Amino acid sequence: MGLKIFCMIMPVVLAVLSGSPVTAGSDELSIWDQFTTALKTGSITVDDIRPYTELGDAYKPTLLRYLNMLRAEAEAQNWSVQPEIITVGNRIQYLFPWTTNGQSVSYCFSIVTEGSRWYFQHLEAIFIRLDKLPPLPTSQFPDVAEEQKAWAREEIYWSFIVLNMYLPIAEKLGPASALDLLKDGPGYFVGAKSWVPFASPAKSFILYLCWEQAHLRGNQVTLETLSDTAAVVHLNPIFLSLYFRTAHLKPQISLEDYRRIFETIWQDRASAAGWKLRIEYAPDNSVTFRFSRPGGRQ
Repeated sequence: MGLKIFCMIMPVVLAVLSGSPVTAGSDELSIWDQFTTALKTGSITVDDIRPYTELGDAYKPTLLRYLNMLRAEAEAQNWSVQPEIITVGNRIQYLFPWTTNGQSVSYCFSIVTEGSRWYFQHLEAIFIRLDKLPPLPTSQFPDVAEEQKAWAREEIYWSFIVLNMYLPIAEKLGPASALDLLKDGPGYFVGAKSWVPFASPAKSFILYLCWEQAHLRGNQVTLETLSDTAAVVHLNPIFLSLYFRTAHLKPQISLEDYRRIFETIWQDRASAAGWKLRIEYAPDNSVTFRFSRPGGRQ
């Protein structure tokens, strides 16, 4: 495969102490105007991109695809809004609300300069305003929204699982061996029975699933029906959205193999708890879990 594995790709940009908001000078605004014009017209090429050193030149096409996706979904007002500008050395951060389908998301576009030339470096939707610390010493640090932290936790976790565990092990020992290492069904069921001892083991599993996915993983969960023989759970897992909304997973693993990781984990958990599970996928990357036990409907 020849895959270069990284421990993780941090899903945040830190606005650090050495960089501070500045009154936008002509150079920074000129670069921004040039960049947005090139983005709007689709004239940015891989030669205009300088990814982080850790990502390497192989990451250029991935970033270009992401920029092209943003351009295709952009609304008219995106091209006229003035960004907040933060400079750190030869790197300029442009904090900018990007509107798509009526919804606005704040992005941090990072551009580096070399002489009179600029290069697009990175783009993130999560950035931590650590340039706004109170006077030191302090134990108070600027935070981000709960949903952003949930996304960050899932991106860090699943990036490590996919890039550092599944793919290298699948290359050496085969996909089946890699998937076997991700199974945690018996332990998950013990956790359900011990943490939710107020229902039958079968129900405890379903109830724990809902709680764990909602409060530990930050996913949207709806428990639609529950009995000792059947249950229906609707889930919006960040795991599935990661594949389509991040730039680093899709080039490394097919959607079929990515979903197989998800299915293997949940089928093993359901089996350990005595449930049969049917997983139904929706176009919005949500899923419906249909559980059944002897005496219940399949």
